[in-house]
Amino acid sequence: MTESPPSISLVIPVYRAELILPELCKRLVTSLTELTESYQIILVDDRSPDHSWDVMLQMVGAYPAITAIRLSRNFGQHYAITAGLDLANGDWTVIMDCDLQDQPEEIVTLLQKAKQGYDVVLARRKARSDSAGKRLSSRVFYWLFNVLSGYRMDPSVGSFRIMRRSVVEAYRTMRESARLFGGMVEWLGFETTFVDVAHGARYEGRSSYNIRAMTKLAFDGIFAFSNRPLYFSIGAGVIMSLLAAGFGVSMIVYFLLHPLVGVPGWLSQVTLTTFIGGLILLNLGILGIYVGRIYDQAKGRPLYVVDRIVAHRTGQGMSAGTK
Repeated sequence: MTESPPSISLVIPVYRAELILPELCKRLVTSLTELTESYQIILVDDRSPDHSWDVMLQMVGAYPAITAIRLSRNFGQHYAITAGLDLANGDWTVIMDCDLQDQPEEIVTLLQKAKQGYDVVLARRKARSDSAGKRLSSRVFYWLFNVLSGYRMDPSVGSFRIMRRSVVEAYRTMRESARLFGGMVEWLGFETTFVDVAHGARYEGRSSYNIRAMTKLAFDGIFAFSNRPLYFSIGAGVIMSLLAAGFGVSMIVYFLLHPLVGVPGWLSQVTLTTFIGGLILLNLGILGIYVGRIYDQAKGRPLYVVDRIVAHRTGQGMSAGTK
């Protein structure tokens, strides 16, 4: 890395991008060179199953500003972003995806807006160039997260953003094991604004985020950021109690009016027992998830493990580590 702090740091998690990286790095260097001579590009390989790491090493040799980090296994996008931010030391830090849907040419737009006095500038995609399935999974994700967490996240905003160094330093202090990058930055509460940017089509391949992955991420974020599901379970219990009381009164009235009709109580008993049993299991499951989160955090394991760090200056791997 540079001896003095760079003006701009760029953090990019990499997964299944071996054919994208050469074009990505070329456009990044072109765009950043027009802004400043002092910048760093941090590529974080989230243990991609293709040859992305080999291509990253080639990019390190071709461009002095690039540093490549390889994690020991696949930890997930938000952990890879954390690994990159732990090494970023620029006055401003840009986070973007590696698929070229976040376009490097828009970095100047983010920086210009940030210099108007904002700590965080989010890239709002004017028109998403995604498949119908990807748009659907994104809507499911944000709907679930907004309803159950109490936060309001804009579905037109992804990871692409620029942040002041003070925001990055504050983010580094948040070491909880369950991570949702966008929600964590929002929780910090720094001065934030939006800027509209163009959203390109994926350069190559398909996104690894399907409906299942997005739904899982939503629930991870919900239980990490809010105890609202607990309140929902309490509300469900109260409603169930009221319905059971009303049903009991109706059964008494019905029995008084029709004392000799049918076998008394068997249908209502089976129905109520089954319904209440399911409700109890649901509430126990919610409590179990929160207890599991506490257990994971109490173990104190590192958020990620670094296998190698390769920079242009060294040309070789630095020692691995955890964080």
